[in-house]
Amino acid sequence: MPRLLAAIESRRDELVALTQQLVRIPTTNPPGEAYRECAEAIGRRLARRGFSVEYVRGLGTPGDSDRYPRINVIARREGTRPGRCVHFNGHIDVVEAGRGWSVEPFAALVRDGRIYGRGSCDMKGGLAAAIVAVEALLDSGLPLPGALEISGTVDEESGGYGGVAYLAERGWFAPTRVQHVIIPEPLNVDRVCIGHRGVWWSEIETHGRIAHGSMPFLGDSAIRHMGAVLERLEHELLPRLATRTTVMPVVPPAARQSTLNVNSVHGGQPEGYDGLPSPCVADSCRIIIDRRFLVEETLEGVKGELRELLDRLAAERPGFRYELRDLFEVLPVMADRAGPVVQATLAAVREVLGREAEVVCSPGTYDQKHIDRIGRLKDCIAYGPGILDLAHQPDEFVLIDDLVASAKVMAVAAHRLLTLDA
Repeated sequence: MPRLLAAIESRRDELVALTQQLVRIPTTNPPGEAYRECAEAIGRRLARRGFSVEYVRGLGTPGDSDRYPRINVIARREGTRPGRCVHFNGHIDVVEAGRGWSVEPFAALVRDGRIYGRGSCDMKGGLAAAIVAVEALLDSGLPLPGALEISGTVDEESGGYGGVAYLAERGWFAPTRVQHVIIPEPLNVDRVCIGHRGVWWSEIETHGRIAHGSMPFLGDSAIRHMGAVLERLEHELLPRLATRTTVMPVVPPAARQSTLNVNSVHGGQPEGYDGLPSPCVADSCRIIIDRRFLVEETLEGVKGELRELLDRLAAERPGFRYELRDLFEVLPVMADRAGPVVQATLAAVREVLGREAEVVCSPGTYDQKHIDRIGRLKDCIAYGPGILDLAHQPDEFVLIDDLVASAKVMAVAAHRLLTLDA
């Protein structure tokens, strides 16, 4: 182990260079730019190290097209004898750069012990650390039964359907071929993330009747009806949700309750039109609801309490009509704290960093949801470098010291998992 840790330390510059290489490939999602270029860069590197490499396109998944193909890379290397498989999964897509940067978002600038750039924290730095960890482990001379896998997958930022979900549906994460998964998401190097809250996105549309804006009494405003919905959410549902707490160790602590956000409001005027509007009473208004719920709640109950609120409005408010449409739903996920991957990673943090790791859950979802629910593979966690609060922010960065530390932890954890039966 000391030689393994020293070997990773000696590859600091190599780890920085790999992170820079990945950040400089602008895999912005949407629409899904440069997925093939990034996947093939990872695949070429691992093929040189003796991995068998496959590229899998998420055909027919949301956003997939010949212009923007959803290309995933999966690399596997067999050990000295049959045994368990440890899989490191990282998503290669990043969100748009957005405004407010003081540095070039895709230049991967190194300054003051940091690598700046979109995706440096979330999560190309973590993927680079996993690759270097596995390479150092293979070079260590330690006997390694079983198999090591690394995947670079797409579309995590938009639900993961062209990436991990597609692969899980086709058996890539079946417990018969993979036993342990570590996803190097940016949750800080001294945290082990065992799961996440549930999510339900829905669209509420209220209906009205169009009329001339100078005579609104001849119409029925869908926007005013939506105002009544928002008032009930604000004064009834949100206070109720704030009283619900969870055994899930969600961070930050304010997320250890049920939450609801109105993501967007649409109504009255076509989107993107910048001229003067016509004077009309709106006959339709829509909002998008982002409801995050706890392991103690059921999806049926979450949906039912919103529908009950809307049905009461329909009974009490003249002319109130609505539609409620499901957009996206994921159940809460929480791995067993006593499971092999949790315990191996906790022990590795203790050995490498000299302190106990905090066991946490994420406020938002990530690809563990697909590995758990579709792949039926339960021994899965998130562990990686990066400060969670920097994800999707301008001037996103990852600390080089954290990259190196996390690579050491991942190498030690992988070795423990591969040799569990030794």
